[in-house]
Amino acid sequence: MQEGEGYETNQDDMATPDRIAILLPVGVAVTMAFSTVIIQALGLMAIVRFVRNELRLGRAGVQFWWDVGIIVGATLVALAAHMVAIASWGLVFSLCGEFSQLAKAVYHSGMNYTTLGDSDNLMSPSWRLLAPLEAANGMLMFGVSTAMLFAIVLRLIQTKFSEFSIRSLNQGRRGKGRDWNDRSSSSGAE
Repeated sequence: MQEGEGYETNQDDMATPDRIAILLPVGVAVTMAFSTVIIQALGLMAIVRFVRNELRLGRAGVQFWWDVGIIVGATLVALAAHMVAIASWGLVFSLCGEFSQLAKAVYHSGMNYTTLGDSDNLMSPSWRLLAPLEAANGMLMFGVSTAMLFAIVLRLIQTKFSEFSIRSLNQGRRGKGRDWNDRSSSSGAE
């Protein structure tokens, strides 16, 4: 078969000696994925301590606006963790020689991490695999943040309902107790 018959060739796909092997970008991406998990875990740890403290002090699940503040605080900490992860990926892109300016590297990283894609800046073929791997990493980390926020909302709702249950149970006992005492006292007086 001659070159033009039946299949296409792409110069970017042709292996040349100066290309970086696929294992290096994959190794870099795995290292960065591990790093972003650590970054998210540190943020999650701070959020768990904060929410646990609010529950211990009895402030969580009591007032609507206080609960909104707890959720906003947790969201901001998660967002800060994502920003650190994006900046870390941007630094890696700069260190790989893909961008001469760190700001452009961080912008490109943010576009990849949020899965928006960055068609303005294409990486060299040897490092191009980092973009979809960062996107996959970003999706997973946003999933962790979403699960954490869902768990906080669920805990606040459970705390609120358990408070209502205890109040209604106590009010019901008090109400029945008064009725019972009123009956016994009225029957004894007759």
